[in-house]
Amino acid sequence: MADFDGRDGAALVIGGSGGLGAAIARMLAERGATVAMTYRTNRPEGSSYALDLTVAEDAASVVASVVEDHGGLHTLVYAAGPHVPMTHLSNVEPAAMAAQLAADAAGFFAVVQPALPHLRTARGSIVAVTTAATARFPVRDGLSSAPKAAVEAMVRALAAEEGRYGVRVNAVGPGMLTDGMAERLISSGELSDEALAITRRNIPLRRFGTASDVAEAVCFLASDRAGFISGQKLDVDGGYGV
Repeated sequence: MADFDGRDGAALVIGGSGGLGAAIARMLAERGATVAMTYRTNRPEGSSYALDLTVAEDAASVVASVVEDHGGLHTLVYAAGPHVPMTHLSNVEPAAMAAQLAADAAGFFAVVQPALPHLRTARGSIVAVTTAATARFPVRDGLSSAPKAAVEAMVRALAAEEGRYGVRVNAVGPGMLTDGMAERLISSGELSDEALAITRRNIPLRRFGTASDVAEAVCFLASDRAGFISGQKLDVDGGYGV
């Protein structure tokens, strides 16, 4: 499969050093894209750029550098996902919620806004990796899902506004996975064996997904095969939201 062969410029994966971001970057490259990635602390191999999403000026600078280094930008994937502890909203300090909104929702916009002129030129696409929890809420996930819901609202707004320029904007909502944030929650003990068993029973397929499952959905939505799809969210959750 060579969905991205012959495209000018690069696909930029925000959060390319994470479990999901790395899988997405690999699959984009396998399918013909020149891939650039951002990272916060752990620099991945390949074309990579340090980025703190809470600093809007840095986001604009990274986008400009990617365009200069690679001759353009045809795809933007937002896959940044800092570890978020599972806790009831009643126990979340307002400052913690404000920080998460700044890191996630505002961070998404900080990188999308300077990318739009280049995506218009390429008639490219944006794919935001959010969460299946905005469709069916798992208790104690509000600190993660509330900012992701804001990202999804911006996805719909951008799709409505940017379609006239040929820019498509979509989202992918991972459910429980063996990679990424879910893996961190399992490793940290925040999800007990009992909770994991209950979670599996709530998934019609009775199993967890993988980063590759999410990458497949992202690469499809970014490709010309999804050329008439915009403003949509594809949950990769084994049927959890049913």
